[in-house]
Amino acid sequence: MNILYDERLDGAAPQLDKTAIRDSLAQDVPGLTLLHREEDLHPFECDGLSVYRTLPMLVALPETLAQVEQLLKTCHRLGVPVVTRGAGTGLSGGAMPLEHGVLLVLSRFSRILEIDPEARIARVEPGVRNLAISEAASPYGLYYAPDPSSQIACSIGGNVAENAGGVHCLKYGLTVHNVIKVEVLTIEGEHMTLGSDALDAPGFDLLALFNGSEGMLGVVTEITVKLLPKPETAKVLMASFDDIEKAGNAVGSIIAAGIIPGGLEMMDNLAIRAAEDFIGAGYPVEAEAILLCELDGVEADVDDDCETVRRVLEAAGATGIQQARDDAERALFWAGRKNAFPAVGRMSPDYYCMDGTIPRRELARVLKGISDLSEQYGLRVANVFHAGDGNMHPLILFDANTPGELDEAEALGGKILELCVEVGGTITGEHGVGREKINQMCAQFRPDELATFRAAKAAFDPTGLLNPGKNIPTPARCSEFRTIKSAAADPAQQG
Repeated sequence: MNILYDERLDGAAPQLDKTAIRDSLAQDVPGLTLLHREEDLHPFECDGLSVYRTLPMLVALPETLAQVEQLLKTCHRLGVPVVTRGAGTGLSGGAMPLEHGVLLVLSRFSRILEIDPEARIARVEPGVRNLAISEAASPYGLYYAPDPSSQIACSIGGNVAENAGGVHCLKYGLTVHNVIKVEVLTIEGEHMTLGSDALDAPGFDLLALFNGSEGMLGVVTEITVKLLPKPETAKVLMASFDDIEKAGNAVGSIIAAGIIPGGLEMMDNLAIRAAEDFIGAGYPVEAEAILLCELDGVEADVDDDCETVRRVLEAAGATGIQQARDDAERALFWAGRKNAFPAVGRMSPDYYCMDGTIPRRELARVLKGISDLSEQYGLRVANVFHAGDGNMHPLILFDANTPGELDEAEALGGKILELCVEVGGTITGEHGVGREKINQMCAQFRPDELATFRAAKAAFDPTGLLNPGKNIPTPARCSEFRTIKSAAADPAQQG
């Protein structure tokens, strides 16, 4: 066939012969588990962004590298699109399958291949859970730093695809800063090694390009990550505020004081109440906002930093400051934050989790803007985010059973992302663009910039078969998006 796949989001695709493709894969890839019955496909119809659902044509569950290689070669020969999926915990629709494509599920690639305590590295397969790496490294006094809230379930391959963050990434970096090498297969089944076990690798930094590429450039089959020594001590301060803008301003003041916390997180009143009701973390439910500030390192330095941060918080207007008394209470404070998403889910039939990043200095302004937009659209918004690096996660509460509310939630989310861009930020920090934010790519990037992104994809995937219709909008989509926005801004252009 060798069909150039049309990268549209409406599901339009060449009419591929499902039976013929299934037969070809069964013949070319011996032993491959291939799901094709409707009842077997439903568990794979979405990722963590469940408002968008599509039944895949076929679901492949390979167990060996040779099977993945041959599957890609066959799909390339037949012109069949391929979407790679890990644990399915992504929140941008990046792993949403295609009606006329193969969903390549790598969950069976779940082996930790090596822990090298002297080199402080781990070699793992892409289906290994994030937390499992730290658990395996723990006997050596080491751990893997990036810790998404879903770390108990999310896979390291998905973390690479989305360049995942976490509550401790302010000090220790995102996935891109903690991965030193990946093994990759192209859509043609060609093997590539990106990065190196050494401090640097020759040539262009393609490793950084693959981190956050959302499965559009290749299939990651092995990952080498850095391991860090566990800090000697870690202490957490929880500060309460009677005004959310004061809490936002306090974040910048902490960094300005020369302190880089291990984690610096913020929650507003709605999120505080939800988490406290769900976990019982000891949060002050009357506070308009709280900051969780973790300081780690050598004990004497941590004690000094705690005193400095305490003074900064008091000067910023904190109404209360509480230090975790022991490791158990410290873990409880973090449990409330890490369970904020499911906690908020108990307050509303549905919620829409956004992901944008802004300069720290703009926190107070953006929080006020989100509050105004929430009132304008008549939908509650709970704010939970990595305050230290400006990565915001507004949770828009709505009821999909109420006609029009999903559309309103999507519109509100788009406005929040456009506000992030307006203040010098970006439309995503760690969840990726995927299916969800493709229109806002048109708001953030110029046509020539988007053309460069398309050229980078074409260099690795010239036939456009890897995860098509995600991340990079077509010129036609952007033209339509800008026309609609222009008409909305100018009532004279409306029908």
